[in-house]
Amino acid sequence: MTGLARRVAWNLRHRWRRIFALCVVGVGVAAPLLTNLWWTLPLVWFFGLGIALPVLHTLTKPVPDADPDDREDATGDPALDALRERYANGEIDEREFERKLDRLLETEDAETVDDSADGDVADRVRGGIRREMERIRE
Repeated sequence: MTGLARRVAWNLRHRWRRIFALCVVGVGVAAPLLTNLWWTLPLVWFFGLGIALPVLHTLTKPVPDADPDDREDATGDPALDALRERYANGEIDEREFERKLDRLLETEDAETVDDSADGDVADRVRGGIRREMERIRE
């Protein structure tokens, strides 16, 4: 039963907008049937979905702590940062992370890497990414 209660609590916390909208639609349909006034349906829907839902969404929307570009672990590459974030959140496994990372490195432009350094550009970038992966794993 704790699994079900936890799932219900998670759904209420993360999907409250859908639940609220469904309740507003239901009350809007029931209002003309209970009051015998046809205009209560658009009235309930207008105030519920047009006014109350956007206001509640705005009031409950979390404020970000800091600018994502100011993070100390940001690499400056939005695609790489998004990939690292998905891996850190557990959305993708290590094999998929490495596969997507290799695909990202294949499309990496050689102009973004320092040309004065010796060695293969792809090897240097892969080495830096591997160091980042080890840092993430710790």
